Formats: sequence, structure tokens, C-alpha cells
Amino acid sequence: METSELLKKVRKIEIKTRGLSNQIFSGEYHSAFKGRGMTFSEVREYQAGDDIRSIDWNVTARFNNTYVKVFEEEREMTVMLLVDVSASGAFGTQKQLKQDLITELCAVLAFSSIQNNDKIGVIFFTDKIEKFIPPKKGKSHVLRIIRDLIEFKPEHKKTDLKLALKYLTSVIKKRSIAFVISDFMSPDFSDALKIANRKHDLVALRIYDKRELELPNVGFVKMMDAETNALKWIDTSDKAVRTQYVVNAKKKEQYLKDLFNKSGVDSANINTSESYIVPLTNLFKRR
Repeated sequence: METSELLKKVRKIEIKTRGLSNQIFSGEYHSAFKGRGMTFSEVREYQAGDDIRSIDWNVTARFNNTYVKVFEEEREMTVMLLVDVSASGAFGTQKQLKQDLITELCAVLAFSSIQNNDKIGVIFFTDKIEKFIPPKKGKSHVLRIIRDLIEFKPEHKKTDLKLALKYLTSVIKKRSIAFVISDFMSPDFSDALKIANRKHDLVALRIYDKRELELPNVGFVKMMDAETNALKWIDTSDKAVRTQYVVNAKKKEQYLKDLFNKSGVDSANINTSESYIVPLTNLFKRR
């Protein structure tokens, strides 16, 4: 991609997503994701209703009046984006490709994090760890992340969420907010998910396309698995085939829903044909 074209794309995404994070998500994000704890701020005179456990006895004795310690929430956090860049992201039959939706979501979350004075980092993964961007603050860092999301070309095609979650656990030592952004088409990763969520606060954003849930009746269609290049002819005019396709899709959806619930992981489903504002806002409100 030409540099000028890349800069235009980065600028376009910046304008759209920064505006959304300013207008819609800033307050929701701030209240949804808590800091690591409480830090001492100051002492002040005791007021009716104050918890007596907060009395600072040393200061009280020195000034012969009752004083209490005041604590503030330690807001600064580390936010990690685990971004699925496998070949299945290059699919989309509605408004946009899954990978384009992922780019916008990451940009919104990144701008929301720096407005909150948080550090933001990224792990790009397929069935290998493709790239790691260590957490940092600042607009220039976010723009670098957006640029990489647009132009990054992974070396591999398949997906291994277990590998990505294990890498997060080993590389990021302090507790973080970790958004896993993927279609979750991966071999079993349930144990890795539970372990990672004990150390970090995981949030799963599942990206999907309408045609992954149901097939239209358009006769014989040659389909290719983007991650394995396997080809298969499907008779979409066969009602039994279309019905079984829906059944399998619903089973997969229910499996993921149950897995996230059992693991204590907050999640949202985001469709390529719809705005991500509503599911993301609802997710923040639920927290």
C-alpha cells in the first residue's frame, strides 16, 4: 500500500473512531473498567458518616482533632488487545470484512484507553504470535497501532487462541484489561481462557458474519476454507443442508456463550452488518 493511501486510511479511521470514543464511550469505558485499587490521597477532618476505620490516629493525636485518610481509585491500567489476524478475517458478505470491523473496534478501544490515561498494547496472532506491541501511552502510539492493523500481513493463516492466551499470561506480568477480538474459530482453548482470566480481566468480542449463521438458497456453490484452502461443493438448494448448517452454527454459538459464562469472561457478539456501538455500549453498561 502506498504511504499516502495508508495515511489517508489511518486518518479516516482516526476521525471516525476518536469521535465515537469521545462522544459515546468515554464515560462508559471509564465506569466499566476499574483501576487496580485504591491509593492514598490526603487527610481531612472527620465528617459525620465517615467510616471510623479510616481515622488516621497519628494525625488525630498530633492536632487534637479527628482526621480521616482519604483514598482515591488508582485509575491507570494496562489494556491489551489480542487481535486475531488469521485468514478467516478476510470474510464478509454484508457491510464490511471481519478484519475491517476488527480494525475499527481496536481503534475505538485504543482511543478510549488513552483518554483514560491507560497504557495500550497489542498481540497479533494466528496459530503463531505474529507481532507484539508493548503497552504505551499517547496518541502517536495509538496511530502506530491503527497503521499496523491496516497494513500488517501475517505469515500464517490458521487460528490458535490457546497460544495467544498463554502468551498474554506469560508476557504481561501485571493485571490488565485484555480484549480478545476474534471469530473464535479455533481448536479448544477453554483451559487457557480460564487461566488467563484468573490473572487478567478478559473481555471477549466475537466478530461474525450473517452468512456464518445461515446459507441462502443459491444452488451449488464452491466454498473454500480460508485457513486451510480446502475446497468443497455445497448444494445450498437442499433444505436439509441449510437446516444442518443453522443447527451447527447455533451449537457453536451456544458453546461459546456457555464457555464465557463458566469462565467468568464478559462477552459481546458483533455482526459485520450492524453498528458495533450498541453491543459495545451494552457490554460496558453490564459491567
